[in-house]
Amino acid sequence: MARIPFSHARTLLLSGIGLVSLMAQANDDSLIQQRANAVVSLMSFTVVPDITASNLDIGSGTNEQAALTITQLGGGATMSEGFPIYLEGTLGYSRYDPQFVFTDGTETRTIPVKWNSLSATGGIGWDFGLHRDRWGGNLVLRPIANFTLGTVASDLRIGAAFISHKTGKNLDFLDGGTLNVYGLGGSLMLDYELFSKAQDIDAELRYSYQHLQSFTGTADSIAGQAEAENLGLYLRRRAPLFSWTLLDRPVRYVMEGARTEYLGAQRGLLGFNSLNSLGLGLELDSSKYKVFVTRTRLVARYMFSHNTNGYSIGLAMSF
Repeated sequence: MARIPFSHARTLLLSGIGLVSLMAQANDDSLIQQRANAVVSLMSFTVVPDITASNLDIGSGTNEQAALTITQLGGGATMSEGFPIYLEGTLGYSRYDPQFVFTDGTETRTIPVKWNSLSATGGIGWDFGLHRDRWGGNLVLRPIANFTLGTVASDLRIGAAFISHKTGKNLDFLDGGTLNVYGLGGSLMLDYELFSKAQDIDAELRYSYQHLQSFTGTADSIAGQAEAENLGLYLRRRAPLFSWTLLDRPVRYVMEGARTEYLGAQRGLLGFNSLNSLGLGLELDSSKYKVFVTRTRLVARYMFSHNTNGYSIGLAMSF
């Protein structure tokens, strides 16, 4: 899991979603509308396959700072060379725990609000072959249509009665509110793959865009929307590690690098405009045996950007 110090992600917490002061008049729909848009924006980081942001944890050690967790699990593959339809799927989860500071001028109280989002994204594409080199490498252009369904839930738990008593109104969206979200968009990928006994090379350049929009919720007057847009580059090389074998197949080392450039509304939302990842790991080949999983990779990654750094451990499987 990548852990990013809170001080390096302050842009998100102060401007994107923010630690806010709820004054007596702050139960206005306009403020809650802003929060609804902001929490749907968190979902935008889970709907596009992205190694650099597949598991982020922005935390704090004090009660005045918020915590954010973003987790993503997914994969994709071309079904066959004869019928090169490409299918992908991604499950995403995010949790944000802001600290709302409520005051009526005489009394102040910090109230935790827990926002959770869960999303499922699918993609259907087609491989158009561009070039096959003499080493057996294949370059394809892959347009992909993407769609997302998700839900955002808010749980005030503590402090709802206090806010209702002080303001005389009930903040329905903060206390048990939900938003159901759909997303439509697409991606365009340039993919080069080379598979051989000596080495495997995979290089991907992908532009992705999705518009997220809520369509039902507990409060009819509250709707959320966000844009997910980024440009990603992914490089990976796998090759035998000395003469080591396991499961009657060579043990391979894995080297990878990735960079995601966030565009549009996502730019700067987490306190940086881009995120980089460098990975090193091992791969076991079980293809000789009649098992569902043919390859298993364990990769340690170092993630970094402007004033930001972290780490992650990733497990991947091929079928």
